[in-house]
Amino acid sequence: MDRKKRFLSLMLAMAVVICAMSMTVSAKTTKKTSKAAKTKTTYIVGIDAGHQLRGNSATEPNGPGSGVMKAKVAGGTRGVTTGKPEYQLTIEIAKRLKTELRSRGYKVVMTRTKNDVDISNIERAQKLNEKCDIAIRLHADGGASSAHGASVLYPSTSNPYVGHLSEASKNLSQCVVDSYCEATDISNRGLSIRDDLTGTNWSTIPVTLLEMGFMTNSFDDAYMSTEKGQANMVEGIANGIDRYFGK
Repeated sequence: MDRKKRFLSLMLAMAVVICAMSMTVSAKTTKKTSKAAKTKTTYIVGIDAGHQLRGNSATEPNGPGSGVMKAKVAGGTRGVTTGKPEYQLTIEIAKRLKTELRSRGYKVVMTRTKNDVDISNIERAQKLNEKCDIAIRLHADGGASSAHGASVLYPSTSNPYVGHLSEASKNLSQCVVDSYCEATDISNRGLSIRDDLTGTNWSTIPVTLLEMGFMTNSFDDAYMSTEKGQANMVEGIANGIDRYFGK
């Protein structure tokens, strides 16, 4: 009888060991599966091609609950060499960027795909807020003919509407402008804080506004409309988005 008890005890101990080993293997498998799932996460990038065929001077609140009213959509600038309007340049880059990002595994949402629209800055932000992880706002600068280069605009930590998005937006902005200027012949003017941008103040996701170059500068303007220039611009922006997501 003692021998039988010892045998049963031995069998029970072996069963416990086997069960423990099975649980360990299962845990490792679950961890690997979880890691693989995280690696396969598809990010959704929102692209806002700045401006449109016709500006809209009707006003809307600069931020949620704000008493400050601003034009729904400004008219934008125009190329000093090419004569191209800003709204046309931004839609060209936006469409090419959409194609490039999709080839890299991203999903893309665009605020507009044509010029003849009437979409306010609030509506643009809200559309991207619905599904996107980040918002890329595409614009071009205007100023003195000697001014040149690209810059990015993001909200400060004291912004009453999106201050909580400041650090993430700053990181996104830094990644985008550095990668953009590395890929192009456009100089890097760095980061600027702006808390008066309606499209930024209504955002609920990290957001950056890229001033791709000065259309009032003959070099920047011509470069941004060449085939090679646009290809480099798009590659740089996409590289910056990859950098932001750690890809």
